Amino acid sequence: MEQIEKPKASPEKGLLEKLKLCLSKKPLPSPTDWKKFDHDFAMSTSFHGVHNIVRNQSRIRKLIWLAVVLGSVSLVVWQIYSRLVNYFTWPTTTSIEVQYVEKIDFPAVTFCNLNRFQTEAAAKFGIIFFLWNIVYKVLHLQEIRSNYTGFKEAVDFLASHQNFSITEFVKNNGFYLNNSTLLECDFFGKPCGPQDFAHVFTEYGNCFTFNHGENIQAKEKVSVSGRGLSLLFNVNQEEFTDDPALGFVDAGIIFVIHSPKKVPQIDGLGLSSPVGMHARVTIRQVKTVHQEYPWGECNPNIKLQNFSTYSTSGCLKECKAQHIQEQCGCLPFLLPGNGIECDIQKFYDCVSPTLDLIEVKGLCTMGTHNSSCPVPCEETEYPATISYSTFPSQKALKYLSKKLNQSQEYIRENLVNIEINYSDLNYKITQQQKAVSVSELLADVGGQLGLFCGASMITIIEIIEYVFTNFYWICILFLLKIPEMTQGVPPPQHHLGKRNRIEEC
Repeated sequence: MEQIEKPKASPEKGLLEKLKLCLSKKPLPSPTDWKKFDHDFAMSTSFHGVHNIVRNQSRIRKLIWLAVVLGSVSLVVWQIYSRLVNYFTWPTTTSIEVQYVEKIDFPAVTFCNLNRFQTEAAAKFGIIFFLWNIVYKVLHLQEIRSNYTGFKEAVDFLASHQNFSITEFVKNNGFYLNNSTLLECDFFGKPCGPQDFAHVFTEYGNCFTFNHGENIQAKEKVSVSGRGLSLLFNVNQEEFTDDPALGFVDAGIIFVIHSPKKVPQIDGLGLSSPVGMHARVTIRQVKTVHQEYPWGECNPNIKLQNFSTYSTSGCLKECKAQHIQEQCGCLPFLLPGNGIECDIQKFYDCVSPTLDLIEVKGLCTMGTHNSSCPVPCEETEYPATISYSTFPSQKALKYLSKKLNQSQEYIRENLVNIEINYSDLNYKITQQQKAVSVSELLADVGGQLGLFCGASMITIIEIIEYVFTNFYWICILFLLKIPEMTQGVPPPQHHLGKRNRIEEC
């Protein structure tokens, strides 16, 4: 006799049998029990109006209460949906608060001469203006014109001066700060001098920052409005010059007021004071707080390698420095970082095309949260109001002429007086805040549920329990009753096989 092998039960079938065995031990509710459970839930639930549908004997009243309940449910669903849509648009509000203090931090102030180079050096290296435009492109993208009159001269200069360092040239032949260019300095009644200024490179070459972040003066605070920093500069026009043919026709000091922890940004934000003028600048301190994404555009996780405090301008410089170092293997001296300094030939051959590539491909963008450099989460600005008066007066002109041993004409054409004070001992905080918090959203949703349905968190749990119990009973019915019904009906293929065998006989 041939042995008939029993088919092996699949793991899925064994699991189903175990589940059936487990559920078979649970009593299946009768239709009467099921109906009683629904009735008890409707009469005992804290969801208002449902028990009125079941309790009333009149059909008209049942329909009225059914319409009321369905209408209330529809309204609460619509209200909750609108609240959720509003929340996920991430709305914000802006609050403005003025804080009055007894002492307030004084900002950093960076000063530059509008004429960047010494006359003798500029005459010796007349090509320096064209070379500086190439270097200046690092901070502000601009086209290097090949039809420039000195273009051929620039190419020859680069070929014959391989080791020419624009950094050393600007540092040694640019504007300098000593007792001959800074004639007077007074900070809140205390004398100051060139030693209180830190040297920085900007688009104006050599510049000098008072109250730099690493300077001792940064710890000073102003306690009286109307007093602050007072300076008297000598721009020395005869010694410093810029090419008038390129548009540099002004004489004076350009300065920018900024946070001590922030890099100075002169172009577009600088304030100019011409020679023969007394510039009185009154400032206010404004702190701005931005929300992080998705409510705002700031990203608190971004840290800068070369700056202690995040700023958009510092981030852009680091972004450009990274791409230039990867492409050219060197770093421009106007950008932060540790690396080999790019010479002029590298500026012309590699740095300038890389900057064009950064601009075309948008490798260094700013503003939004997904850009390379989003807005800072917190920043401090110093809006300024500036007024001018003629300096010096007739009597003061004679006094200064005798004191400095210079002619009156020299005094008029070279001296610049700048005074920077706080208008009031207060600062303004502009803060971006979430218009709807999670707790406010929950309170709003709970209020809508209570207003239209009299429901609460307990009601939600009651409904979940009711739905889960019904689902559980339906599963028992499906797994125990339906297989029993299908087992009593023989498959049609089996009948067809029997019929074929009878015909063969």
